[in-house]
Order: sequence, then C-alpha cells, then structure tokens
Amino acid sequence: MPKEAVFTMKLDHALRDEFVAEAQAAHRPASQVVRELMRDFVRRQREEREYDAFLRHKVDVARSSMRAGRSLANDEVEASFAARRAKVARNG
Repeated sequence: MPKEAVFTMKLDHALRDEFVAEAQAAHRPASQVVRELMRDFVRRQREEREYDAFLRHKVDVARSSMRAGRSLANDEVEASFAARRAKVARNG
C-alpha cells in the first residue's frame, strides 16, 4: 500500500524514546507499529459501533414486543425455567 499521507503528532520525549526503543527491540520500524495500532483502533471502534447498533436493535425489538403485549412477567419466566430444570434433572 503506497504511503501518501504524513501524520504529525506531539508527544512527550520520554514516551517517544521508549516507544522507538521497544519498536527497535521488536525489529520493527516505529511507523509500522503506529500503523498497526491505528488499524487496530479503527477495527475496535467499528466493532463497538456495530455491537452498540446490534444491542439498540435488540432493545427496540423487545420494547415493541412488550408494547404489543407479547411479553411475560418475571414470575412466569422463572416458573417456566424451573419446570424445565426439574424435567432435565429427572431425565438426566
């Protein structure tokens, strides 16, 4: 991939020196490590946004279901799963 942009940033001298030393110890150019860090950050941000959208959708579906009267009280759910657990315990 051709490099067409320059990214300039200010940072503490000690941090820069430690970072360059660690990159050299790993036998990798500091710029390569920074690019990998940036790619990882972009990937994580996308995944978080996608997960947040997934959760929002699930909550919206659940709220719609509740408004439409397609929900169960907690006691009903607990009783249903208690019956399932008891059935598995008898058969297991």
